[in-house]
Amino acid sequence: MAIASIRPAAVAGLFYPDDHRVLQAQLTEFLAAAIPPESAAAPKAIIVPHAGYIYSGAVAAAAYASLAPIREQIRRVVLLGPAHRMAVHAFALPASQGFMTPLGEVPLSQSDWLALHERPDVIVDDRPHALEHCLEVQLPFLQTMLGRFELVPLLVGGASDEAVAQVLESLWGGPETLIVISSDLSHFHRYREACSIDTLSVDQVLSLGAPLDHEQACGATPINGLVRVARRHGLRTQLLDMRNSGDTAGPRDSVVGYASIAFFEQVPYESRQH
Repeated sequence: MAIASIRPAAVAGLFYPDDHRVLQAQLTEFLAAAIPPESAAAPKAIIVPHAGYIYSGAVAAAAYASLAPIREQIRRVVLLGPAHRMAVHAFALPASQGFMTPLGEVPLSQSDWLALHERPDVIVDDRPHALEHCLEVQLPFLQTMLGRFELVPLLVGGASDEAVAQVLESLWGGPETLIVISSDLSHFHRYREACSIDTLSVDQVLSLGAPLDHEQACGATPINGLVRVARRHGLRTQLLDMRNSGDTAGPRDSVVGYASIAFFEQVPYESRQH
């Protein structure tokens, strides 16, 4: 396995602009158009889509705009998404110690990298990450909305929902930590059918109910793990946006679904009794 210190941007110019000025302008436009959430609180965790920005960027922006009140507070982002390009037994952690985008470098959390490296279900391998888009497309949004932060990037393969929940619990932290789950919803149904499927899927998540399957969401496993933790922590959920590619930039005969969902702690972390 070749080890690189920095993972270069793999999908800049494909999923989002590779010119930093064009990218920043597009992000600014998406975030300015986002409708603020009803809650005055900022989320502890968010679910966001990971398609090309012309398809899902506006939906993702609804979640990222909600981070504005805690811009200076968040110092660590735990980012999980499904492995699309290469089979992964459970979890894949990159050997690289930073991720590059047109907006600059995002460093990894060294202490968390070392702790995860000790888990028997985590492999350290740059190969699953090399061409993977689901984590990378979140980074320019995070770089725009937050100050300096460290990243904990994990690709999820054949892990169980409970294993994801255990990893998230170990990384949960306090108000300095944001959990981000990268997932699209249903794939390649006709518009009306997709709307029905995705509404059911989102309702399951909002109610912290039955687990999703991978026909409902490509990131079903990381979503299900987050839902398990959200139940244990008594988190409150809110749908921020739900659309599909037929609503944004594509035809309606075969669409991909997107949603942004926020998870809020009902009791401030520092006020909880342990």
